Amino acid sequence: MKPVNWRGVDLNLLVAFAALMETRSVTRAAEKLSIGQSAMSHNLSRLRTLLDDPLFHRQGNEMQPTARAFELEPVITALLDTIANDVLTPVSFEPKQYSGPVRIGLTDYAELVFAPALFDVFREQAPQCQLSCRPVDRINYREALKNDQVDVVLGAVETEDPVLLMEELYTEKHVCLFDPESTGLNAPLSLTDYTKTPHALVTVDGQLSSPVDNTLKSLGCDRQVVMGSQRFLTVRHLLSGRNLICTVAELMAKLDMFNDKLAISATPIDVSNFVIRQIWHKKNATSAKNLWIRQTIDKTVRNQVQDLRAR
Repeated sequence: MKPVNWRGVDLNLLVAFAALMETRSVTRAAEKLSIGQSAMSHNLSRLRTLLDDPLFHRQGNEMQPTARAFELEPVITALLDTIANDVLTPVSFEPKQYSGPVRIGLTDYAELVFAPALFDVFREQAPQCQLSCRPVDRINYREALKNDQVDVVLGAVETEDPVLLMEELYTEKHVCLFDPESTGLNAPLSLTDYTKTPHALVTVDGQLSSPVDNTLKSLGCDRQVVMGSQRFLTVRHLLSGRNLICTVAELMAKLDMFNDKLAISATPIDVSNFVIRQIWHKKNATSAKNLWIRQTIDKTVRNQVQDLRAR
C-alpha cells in the first residue's frame, strides 16, 4: 500500500468536495463556504492531485462528477458527519441514564461526615448508578487518581502535582469532645480543665502526639495522652462513661449518628484549622461525567456543612 502523505491532507478539502457535489458549481460552492471563487478553484485543483482523479468536468453551466466522485460522496459525507457529531460536538452526560459506578476516594473523616449525604444525592440524580466509596489518605490518594481507581478524591488533602487539580470546599475547625458526667467538666473548658484531664487522640499515623502538644509546650503546659486510634468511631465511643477529652473536627463531633450525652466545647488553645478539598486528574477536567460528579460533591458537601454547623 502506498504510504499516505498526511501533511497534504486538509479537512477543508473534503468540505469543498461536499459543497461541489451539492452545488455542481465552483461559484455556488464558493458562496456556500463564504470563500472566494479563486480559492475554491485552488481547492478543486488540490483535490484532483490528492485523489488522483479529475472529480468534476464542465458540462454546460454545471460541473458534473466523475464516477470516482460518485463513489467517494457517501464515504466523505459519512466521514464529515462523524467528525461533526462525534469529534466536534461536546459529549453530553445524562445522569438519569447513567448506570455505572461513581468512584469517590474519601479520607476517614470525609467518609464519616459525607458518605450518607452523597449516597442520597447521587442516587436521586442518577437512580441507576453505584456509589463506590474508596478509602484514601494523604499518601495514596495521588496513586488512586493517576491509576484511574477513583474519579475524585475528597478530604483534607492538597497537591502541587501539575497533573492534578483541586478545589477548596470549606475550612474545618477543632472542638473538644467529652462526657460531662464522667469528667465533671462543663463547657467552655478552661486551659486547666484541658491539661489536667487525660486525652484520647485520633491519630492517622499512630503517633501519640500532635501539633497541639507543641502549642501547649509554648504555653508552659503539657497534657497526658493515654490512648490513640486511627478511627474516630473508636475514640468517639470510648469517651462515653470515661474521664477523657478528645480534640476532634467540629463536624464529626456534631454528627447525629450517636445517641449519647457528650458535650462539645471550644478549644482553650489555638488549634490549626484544616481545609477540605476535592481533587481530580487534569485529564478529566472537561469530562462531562467528571464535571457532574464534582458539581454534585461541591453542592452536597456545602449543604451538609451548613446543616451540621447550624446544630
